[in-house]
Amino acid sequence: MIEFRGAGPAEFTERLETVIDIYAAAMKPPVDQIAGRKTIMRNHGTYPYFQCYFAELRDSSPDGAVTEPQIVGFAYGFRGAPGQWWHDVVWRGLADRLGQEAADAWMGYAFELAEIHVHPDWHGKGIGRAMITTLCAGRRERSAILSTHDQPTAARHLYASMGFTDLLTRFVFPGGHEEYAIAGRPLPLT
Repeated sequence: MIEFRGAGPAEFTERLETVIDIYAAAMKPPVDQIAGRKTIMRNHGTYPYFQCYFAELRDSSPDGAVTEPQIVGFAYGFRGAPGQWWHDVVWRGLADRLGQEAADAWMGYAFELAEIHVHPDWHGKGIGRAMITTLCAGRRERSAILSTHDQPTAARHLYASMGFTDLLTRFVFPGGHEEYAIAGRPLPLT
């Protein structure tokens, strides 16, 4: 059975090796990017109103004893703010393409969904959708914002099915080469 359990910054940092393993299995990044991603994730745990959920497989052994839960997915986010790299880069991109008023409307009081990953062995079981719903429940921000590869992926389809609309497409982050879509939707999720 899969259960969702909230975790604060301290536990998130304690579980960072497991988080990175799931991220690597799901995203298949070049090995030389893992250390940098780990540093970024650790830093995210220090951001205002950080919130994380783990999707845990809870089973009993054949003799009825409860076994240690296995983390099969995680999702986290925080309130974006000026001075945070992703926030500032996306705000500038929105302001350039849509105008400063639109950038402020979307990013001025936003919950930034930084990472949402499910181990590939558990894809297609509704875990990602449930984590996003759980993570966004009760948030006071007026919008939820995320970035995803600008390709017809299962994740992109999931976000669209949850009401996220493309704010920017073919967006390339500074120093990168891959194209991303920046998507947003008003909160609360309904």
